[in-house]
Amino acid sequence: MDIYPVFKVLLDTLGDGETLLLSGLLAGIIFGIAAQRSRFCLRAAVVEFSGGNLGPRTAVWLLCFSTALVWTQAAALAGLVDLSTSRWLGQASSLSGAVIGGLVFGVGMVLSRGCPGRLLVLGATGNLRAILSGLVFAVAAQVTLRGILAPARQEIAALSVTNGPAPSLPALGGLPDWTGLALGCLFTVAALWIARANQAGLKVLVFGSGVGFAAALAWFLTYQFSLITFEPTSVESLSFSGPSADVLMFVLLPDGGMDFDIGLVPGVFLGAFLAAFASRELAWQGWEGARAMQRYLIGALLMGFGAMLAGGCSIGAGVSGSSTLALTAWVALASMWLGGALANHLLDRRAAAVASGA
Repeated sequence: MDIYPVFKVLLDTLGDGETLLLSGLLAGIIFGIAAQRSRFCLRAAVVEFSGGNLGPRTAVWLLCFSTALVWTQAAALAGLVDLSTSRWLGQASSLSGAVIGGLVFGVGMVLSRGCPGRLLVLGATGNLRAILSGLVFAVAAQVTLRGILAPARQEIAALSVTNGPAPSLPALGGLPDWTGLALGCLFTVAALWIARANQAGLKVLVFGSGVGFAAALAWFLTYQFSLITFEPTSVESLSFSGPSADVLMFVLLPDGGMDFDIGLVPGVFLGAFLAAFASRELAWQGWEGARAMQRYLIGALLMGFGAMLAGGCSIGAGVSGSSTLALTAWVALASMWLGGALANHLLDRRAAAVASGA
């Protein structure tokens, strides 16, 4: 698939930064629409799964995950994307950061009742809780990346670092290149089986797949752009930890350059808003009380720190990173599931104790 002429026109007309921004905007709009209509959320899937229930939220998450894996691996096999140039496979990464950061993120995700991508989508529909939590998440991510929490992040990340570029799962097992595509197909079958058992409608399945497709599209767009520009360009996909921090700083200090991340976050917000508007689901929602507000904001802080330590959020590591089959991304994703399940279990026990008057 040759999109060079399109990129060439955009580059000549707008410039490098603006073209990348439009690419991020496009991927973001697709994600925003699909995530709003499918109710995609890792937290909801973790809560459902940890309760012993393979329900519709689990099916939607698994369908998104498998779609991203299938499309990304198919593009890599076809030579449309070189995943080895991404940060997930192209440089050393931290296993300790993936484990500890993933656990912390999972706990925060449950406390704030939504992963960063879900908070952004909810905020676009008028959810004030999600808007404030999302802002706290962005500040926490920026502080962890370049602020007072950066030394702690670096110390934890340095505990266990891969020797050389991060290994992929097929490379570790001596498996063929098509292993990722086959694995994605197996996950797709599992997702469809769970969806059928829960009588999920076709619309939910289509939009659930759209979330994963947006991640694969981002890999394709940024890689193809990197081939034709003279400027150093990161080959990346969807994430909401680094981009949220970058957009926050871009708003505060607009002298920074434009890139894919600057277009991604507004694109998700716009896509989710349009989807909610079309379905008449726009509505202001506030806090349920001071205790709930405290829980949401603590969760957002934990997610910001955990995501930066793990190398990405539930989308950045859990979907985009995992679609490259990078070992550290899969470790981070597993840790997020574990941290979320443990936090949900403890919250359930506390709620039961309160109800019983203990």
